[in-house]
Formats: sequence, C-alpha cells, structure tokens
Amino acid sequence: MTQIIAPRVRILVLLILAVAGALLAGAAPASAHAALTGSDPAQGAVVDTAPTRVSLTFSEPVAVGDDSVRVLDPKGERVDKGDPANPSGTTYSVPLVSGLPDGTYTVAYQVVSADSHPVAGAFTFSIGAPSETTVSVSAQASDDGLVGWLYGFGRYVSYAGFVVLAGGAAFVLACWAPGARVRAVQRLVVSGWLALTAATLGLLMLRGSYTTSGRVGDVFDLELLGDVLQTKTGAALVSRLLLLATAALFIAVLFGAYARTADAAPDHPGDGDGGEPDKRDLTFGLALGGTVVAAGLAASWAMSEHASQGLQAGVAMPVDVVHLLAVAAWLGGLTALLVALHRAPVETPVGHDAVRRFSRLAFGSVVTLAVTGVYQSWRQLGSWSAFTDTRYGQLLLAKIALVAVMVAVAFMSRRWTRRLADARGSAAAEEAERAEEEKQPAGTAPATASETSEAGKTEAGHDAVRAAQLARQRAATEAARQKRLRDADPNRFGLRRSVLAEAGVAVVLLAVTTVLTQTEPGRTEQDARAAAATSSSAPATGQGSGAVSLTMPFDTGGTNGKGVVSVDLDPAQAGDNALHVYVEGPDGTPVDVPEVKIALTLAAQDIGPLPVAPDRITTGHWSASGVQIPMAGDWKVEVTVRTSDIDQVTVSKNAQIG
Repeated sequence: MTQIIAPRVRILVLLILAVAGALLAGAAPASAHAALTGSDPAQGAVVDTAPTRVSLTFSEPVAVGDDSVRVLDPKGERVDKGDPANPSGTTYSVPLVSGLPDGTYTVAYQVVSADSHPVAGAFTFSIGAPSETTVSVSAQASDDGLVGWLYGFGRYVSYAGFVVLAGGAAFVLACWAPGARVRAVQRLVVSGWLALTAATLGLLMLRGSYTTSGRVGDVFDLELLGDVLQTKTGAALVSRLLLLATAALFIAVLFGAYARTADAAPDHPGDGDGGEPDKRDLTFGLALGGTVVAAGLAASWAMSEHASQGLQAGVAMPVDVVHLLAVAAWLGGLTALLVALHRAPVETPVGHDAVRRFSRLAFGSVVTLAVTGVYQSWRQLGSWSAFTDTRYGQLLLAKIALVAVMVAVAFMSRRWTRRLADARGSAAAEEAERAEEEKQPAGTAPATASETSEAGKTEAGHDAVRAAQLARQRAATEAARQKRLRDADPNRFGLRRSVLAEAGVAVVLLAVTTVLTQTEPGRTEQDARAAAATSSSAPATGQGSGAVSLTMPFDTGGTNGKGVVSVDLDPAQAGDNALHVYVEGPDGTPVDVPEVKIALTLAAQDIGPLPVAPDRITTGHWSASGVQIPMAGDWKVEVTVRTSDIDQVTVSKNAQIG
C-alpha cells in the first residue's frame, strides 16, 4: 500500500509547488487590474469641434510612459503631442495637435496598474461625423503571448519557491529538528531557494518587455532593463535577490552547524537533554534571522503590488506580509511534513511530537489567515452584496468553503496524531518490560548463536571482512524490519492518509485561487458597473450622440417578474456595434433572469427582425460584440425577458441609428 501511496505523494507535492503561488498571489489585496472608467471625449462620442486633449480616467492610479497613450487619425497617423500628464487623481491626459479635420479617431492606451499588471485597450471618437478609418489596433496586449505566459509562470514559480523555502525551514526549526539532517527535507528547502532565485532573475529580465512591447526580442534589451530598475517593481525584484543571498547563508547554517547539533532521538532541540546553551543560541539565532529574511521576502511583494496602493496602504502592507508568512508556514510546512512522512529514513522517523507541533503551527497560521483575509476581503469587495453579485465574491466564497474543508481534514490528522502517541507509549512500555525480563537493554534483540559466533571471530581477529559484512547485513535487516513495522502501523498509515487528503484539498483550494487572482475585484467591478449605470441613465440623444441607451420597464406577470431592462448600443452607427443589456429589480439592484433576447427591426426598409443572443457577463449584465446593423434609420429594439419557465414578456423602443 505504501508503494502505491508514494507516487501519489510526489504528484501532490508537484501540484502544490505548481499552484502554491496562486494563494500568495491572492494574498495581497492585489491582482486588481486597473480599469478605464471614463474618457473625454467619451467612447464612441461625436463632438462638433476638435478637442485640444484626450483624457482617460482609471479606477486607480497607474504608471504611464512616453507612449502610454496614442491618438491616431483615420489614416493611422499620430496626432498626440507631448507626454501624458496627470492633472488630478486617476485622470491622465495627452495634448493633441491643433486643426484636426473631421473623422473618426482612435485612442490606444497601455499603462501599468498598481499591481504591476499591464492594462491595454482602445476606443474611438469622431469629430463632426464618423468616417472610415484604416487604424487596426491589435487586440493582443503586452501581457498576452509568450512573454506574458512566461511572466505569469515566473510569478507562480516564485510564489511556490517562497512557500517551500520559508515553510520548510520553519517546519525544521519549529517542529522537527532532526529533519535538518534528512536529505529529502534538505533537497526540498534548497529547491525552494533555487526556484525563487531563478524565477526572480527571470521576472527581472522579462519585466521590460512585459510592460511595453511584449516581444521576446526585447527581453535582453539592456535599455529596457535599466528602465525597469528605476521602477518600484524593479527595485523590489533586486531587493529580493539580495535577501536571497542572505537566505543562502541561512540554509548553509541550518543544514550545516544546526544539523550537527540536532539529536537523533528527540524530535526537537531541548527534548530530553534540557538543551545545551550553544544549541539554544544557535536555534534562537536561526529563528530570528530566518523570520527577518522571510518577512523581507514577503515585503518585496507587498511593497510593490496593490497592497501599497489604495485604501489604508499603511495598514495593508504589514497585514499582507503577515498573510504571506502564514501561508508559507501552513502550506510549506504541510509539504515538508508530506516529505518527512514518506521519505524520512528509518533511523530518523518523524515522530508524533513533530506532527503535533506542526498541527499547532498550522492552526495558528489558519487563524492568522482568517483575520488578515477578512481585512483583505473588505478592501477587495467593499460591500456585502459583492459576495454574491460579483464573480470575485463568488470565487471568494468558494475559497472560504475549501479552507473550512481543509481545516476539518486537519482536525482528523490531529486525532491520528493522538492515537499514534498513545500507541507509541504503550509499545515503549511493553518493550521496556520485556527488556527487563530478558536482562537486555531496551530496544535491543537477544544475540543469536550465529551472531555470538561471528562476534567471537571478530573479537579474535578472525575473518574481519566477513564480520563487517554480516554486521552490515544485520543492520540492513533490522532497518527493513523496523520500516515494515512502521509502515504496518495503522495509526501512522491513517495519519499519512489524512495528510494526503489535506494536501489534496489544498490543491483544489489553490486552483480556485488561481482563477481568483485573474478576476476583477468586486469593488472595482461594482464601481465600473455604477459608472456604466450613470452613463446609461442619460437620455438618448439620437443622431450624432455616438451611443444610444434605452430603458424599458417590464412585467412578466409571474413571481419577481417586475423590473427594468436597459439596452446600450455603441457607437449606434451602421456596421459593427457593441451591445450591453442590464436587468435590474424594482429596487435598482442587478438581478439574473433565465433568458434575455434582442431583436432589431427597420420597418421602413422591411429589414428584420435581426436576432441577437447576448452572453452573460455577470449578475444582471449581458453583452454582445460585433452586432451588425446594415444601415442607418429608425430601428425598433425589442427585448424579450424570461423570468421563469412560463413567464416572459417582450418590450420595445425605437432608436435612431447612424
């Protein structure tokens, strides 16, 4: 059975290392990419006179460069001049050349949000009247493609390396001192250091291309690298490398001088011998130094990403550091425990005391994660309704449920630990009693006749080589016997199984968090939705407005069948259009309905109805892109809303297109 479990353990450990960064990535109130919340001129607007500048407003402060905002005329020529300026708050503007002719202009932007993630997009506005344009802005941003994938992979590897490095070292110092001499544990911690170091170097090289062009060839551009070193993210990566040099010294002492002082029998320094002064001093020094280095490494994320921006940054950064350390202690320690349970040599087995200590450490980490997570959730969501009304909130609820399951499985591990301790105590008492009866030292077996004969030969100096061979064989046989007994122990097997289950839940938890870190936070999503609602509440201005918004009350006649549906068409011109549908209840809150359908009809030309099936984006919001309207005219927009299997209604309004 153990031979079957061991490969599963390796797979679980690899999965944990692959996705451990996800939890840490979500640990900072980060991964909140900036969003464009407004512009002047507005997207799709048609203005009578040429503006002197274009202004963009984002949901949070962003970093801009020389080419962060480009304005292109219908022929694709740039008409902006000068660098983007930040006149106030989160608004950034770029001046335009004078005397711009009528036509459609394209605004393309690429900025870096406070969480170090590049954000790109484009929109159009028109002067006088819309026109044909030759501009084709690529939909691929700098974080797409190979460079973006490599940068994302590097982030995950760096998070996983930190988890294994900090958590594995904490497990040895706080829970199992003999583990400092176990090669499997040493390889685990050193692998964490190597992964974090290699990933940090890779991120530093990729950063310039990641935030600008996205081209692989720019990865080795020294000018871009110099620009990166002058940014907050670049300084954080360099600081991380310096701290990793200190961490290398810490590892050398941990697996060198400290490993030599660790007793083979007790699970922890000080158990049974009172702790020699030198050992206590060394342990204290490593614990203090390791905590400082680990906190510094965690701060390299907290001080360069979203925790350093926005609401209560002075509180959010230290909270984020504590959160990261708790994650490392819990998941990194769990990884080290898995390795110890399945790869520790027979002469240095991980005992119940070590498991009990880790159980207490994990419990404290979970409590810390809960407290810091509540604060971070408040920063990310902003309201209770965001838990259910936003995708981020829904994923966060799933994450909380998985944490609860993981804690429940950990409780089962504590029960197996107690049983293992009781069984160990009983076995030790029986062995001591048997040794007393046989007048043999406890833990030794009576010598057989052949062993006595061979020992005599050895003492007499006869056949020394043969005696050494027999001694090695006896030692190997005894080690194999002890391993069989240990593996056959139902309590130890139960502990292994529960720890494996705990790790399995952790893999699912971290996979959910991976999606969470790529999801727009609830606070940002609700703010953007409010801005869109404000825009849609304005009356339709007809021709030349560049967009049309229609608001229609509906009543399907069934339970919860009343509400208001709003339809936005942008730019409300012949050709491609973006369509957004919003469904709200009588109290103005977004609501989901089973189905929403749109039909467009131009009765004057006997065209239609043209069906449109929008996709659900979030609660109460549907969208469709590339909606083709063949010609200008007074179009009838029909909306069918179904609130149950049998309750539906169709409402309509006319809109002037083109």
